[in-house]
Formats: sequence, structure tokens, C-alpha cells
Amino acid sequence: MSANMVALAYLVASVFFILALKGLSSPESARRGNLFGMVGMAIAVATTLTLTQNWLLILGCIAVGGTIGAIVAQRVQMTAMPELVAFMHSLVGLAAVFIAIAAINNPVSFGLPAILPAGSKLELFLGTFIGAMTWSGSVIAFLKLSGRMSGTPIVFSGQHILNLLLAIAMVGFGLWFFFSETTNWTAFIAMTAIAFVLGFLIIIPIGGADMPVVISMLNSYSGWAAAGIGFSLGNPMLIIAGSLVGSSGAILSYIMCKAMNRPFLSVILGGFGSDGGAIVSTDGAQKTHRSGSAEDAAFLMGNADSVIIIPGYGLAVARAQHAVKELAEVLHKKGVNVRFAIHPVAGRMPGHMNVLLAEAEIPYEQVQEMEEINSDFSNTDVVLVLGANDVVNPAANVPGSPIYGMPILDAHKARTVMVVKRSMAVGYAGLDNDLFYMDKTMMIFGDAKKVVEHMVKAL
Repeated sequence: MSANMVALAYLVASVFFILALKGLSSPESARRGNLFGMVGMAIAVATTLTLTQNWLLILGCIAVGGTIGAIVAQRVQMTAMPELVAFMHSLVGLAAVFIAIAAINNPVSFGLPAILPAGSKLELFLGTFIGAMTWSGSVIAFLKLSGRMSGTPIVFSGQHILNLLLAIAMVGFGLWFFFSETTNWTAFIAMTAIAFVLGFLIIIPIGGADMPVVISMLNSYSGWAAAGIGFSLGNPMLIIAGSLVGSSGAILSYIMCKAMNRPFLSVILGGFGSDGGAIVSTDGAQKTHRSGSAEDAAFLMGNADSVIIIPGYGLAVARAQHAVKELAEVLHKKGVNVRFAIHPVAGRMPGHMNVLLAEAEIPYEQVQEMEEINSDFSNTDVVLVLGANDVVNPAANVPGSPIYGMPILDAHKARTVMVVKRSMAVGYAGLDNDLFYMDKTMMIFGDAKKVVEHMVKAL
């Protein structure tokens, strides 16, 4: 292919990538967005194959990777999607590091001068350390999300000072590599090694409550790493695709922080959120809760005019989305107006609850975001909370609370609230939930799927 044809093909692929992001902005168009992304990537790969003589080797590697990906995609549960995404981010970062090493070792094969120019060194330096930090940080996120490592923040004295010193050392070795007249492998390897360690240290103090931000942040890092390598190789496709991923990930991180009323810097510094621990009451008073059965809940919902269901991570763990769909269908046949309320950070990944409900083929018009539905809670007969905690905690309205100012779903304003949980354990923020102790609230203890199935039978 001529240079003009290659540029045109890459431009077409880029348009498909932009359309993919546009499609992914709504559950209704998400499938179409995924299709656009796949078509764009197919065009990009096919175009790239015309630029190399090693296309058989590349196709062989694609076949191996594609086979592994297909097997994993078929086996992975929807509840494991967050850690799968984190693992994918790690591979993108590691790929950027490997490409940089190969380009430095044999620049001519990448179309670069035998002695790397200053601009290429800078681009390789940036792409490498961002990629290395993305890899190690994503591995820690994967371990935390999959339960192989505690989600409790790991903090120690002098942690931030150590991170600062390592960052300075990493940049120092990077500048040494940049200003060296010949290829300085010592500086490059030292910089890369420190970047791997720094990525590890940045993520370990971040607790479970901030994991949605971590996912989107690492997504952004992986994109910028790819863009940096794209500049080094003079590949516009890598630059455009990496920039799209990097910028969209950064915007998503901002949205997540806003949804939790958390400054981005405080998330990076870590120390907030855990897997549980001592219950912290907002007023220190001894509290009692009222409990009931699935049959009691079914009676209340069956006689209501309107019901709002709030899914949380407990629903994901119990894999209760299909049972919930059946519940909604039964209530709808009884003339009950049923809707689903989604908080931006519900679950362990942005959009986690939307994905689960979409898997169960719950109509999109029944699923509403927090901003759309919050004003309706005060006019709702029954709210059913399934495994959610911090996103419905009225403590967010109490000055001095660690989550004060965090936008929440106003479930506490409904006439009746029913909460399905395994126990009275606290959420990731480590705070007791005042909603559970209100006179209007009935706690129903048990596995979300089994409880909902009992509700359906009772209805």
C-alpha cells in the first residue's frame, strides 16, 4: 500500500474508534459501539500487516492471543469483569514496555535512525515508564478485585516520601538516558525497574471504595503509554487510539471522583476504603434494626404502585440479575411501576451494574441513572436495595462524615425501604449505614439470589 492509502485506512479506523466510544456512552447503543470498535481494529491490523514482511509471524501471534482471549471471555463470569479489565490494562502497559525495549535495541527495524534522536528517546522514555507503572499497578488492582489480595489499604510511615523519591529517581534516570549520546541501557533499565515498583506502591494504599476510580485511571494510563510509543514509531494509528483511550479514561476518572466527592489527588494518595472493619456510627448511639422475610417484602411490593430497585455489588456476587428480572416482570404484570436506579460507582467498575442488568436483558428504559431518578424517591412506595451500601448511605448528608458531600441515591426518602444483605457488615468505606436503622426500613438477610427467588414465589 502507498503511504497515502495507509494514512487513509488509519483515518477510517480512527473514525470507527470514535464511533465506538460514542456508542459505548449508552447501554442501548453499546453493542453497536463494540461492533464499530472491532471493525476499526480489523482495519488497523490489516493495514499494519501490509507494512511488514513478517505478517505470518504476526498472524500466528494474533491467533494465539485471540484463542486465549476467546477462551477467557467464554469462561469469565460477569462478576469477574472488573478484574478482567484490570488484567487487560496490565497487558497494554507491558506491551508498551516491550515495544520500547525492542525499538531501542534495534531502532532501524522500526524505521528509526541507528542512533536514536532526542525526540524518539523522550517519547520512548515517557511510553516506557507510563507502561511499566500501568502494568504493576494493574496487577495489584487485579489481585485486589479478584480477592487474591486484601482490598484494605496498605499504608506505612513515610510512604508518600518514598514514592516521591522514587519518582524523582525515575525521572533522573530517564533524563540520563535522554541526554546520553549513545544508548544507555543502564539508565533505561533502572528507570523501568523503578517505574514497575512505583506502580505497585501507588496502588497498594488504595482501598476498595476507590477501585472504580483506579480502574478508569489505569485505563487512561494504558492509553497514554500506547500514544507515547506511537509517537516513537511514527504510527498515527497508535497515537490516535492511545489518545482516545487516555483522554476518555481521564474524563471517566474525573466523573468517578465527582460521584464520590473525592479529589483525584486524595484517591492517588490512597488510604480510604476497606473490606470492612469496625463499624463507625455517625452519632455514636446504640441502634436497632427491623428485620423481615422475603414473603413480607413480596406482600409490600405486590400492593405498591411504584417500586425502585437499587442493585449493588451484593447482587453481582450472588449473580441475582436474572432472578431480579423475573421479579420485575411479575410486579409489572400486577400493574406495579418498576424501575432500576444506578449509582455511577456501584460495583467495582464504572458501569458494572448496567452491564449486569443488560446481561439479564432488562429493558433499558427501566434503568435510570442517579441524576434522572433521585427526585422520584420521595414519591415512591417501596425501594428494594440489593447488596448496596455506601451509595445509599445518608451519612453523606452529615457534616464531618468521611463521605460527606458524596452524591447518593436518596433511598431514605421513599415511603418504605427494604434492604437485602448477608449481614449488617459495613461497606467499603467502613461506615455504618443509618438507612438500615430507620423505622421505615426492613432488613432481609440472606443471599440476594435466593431471597429474590423467594419473593417471586410469594408473589
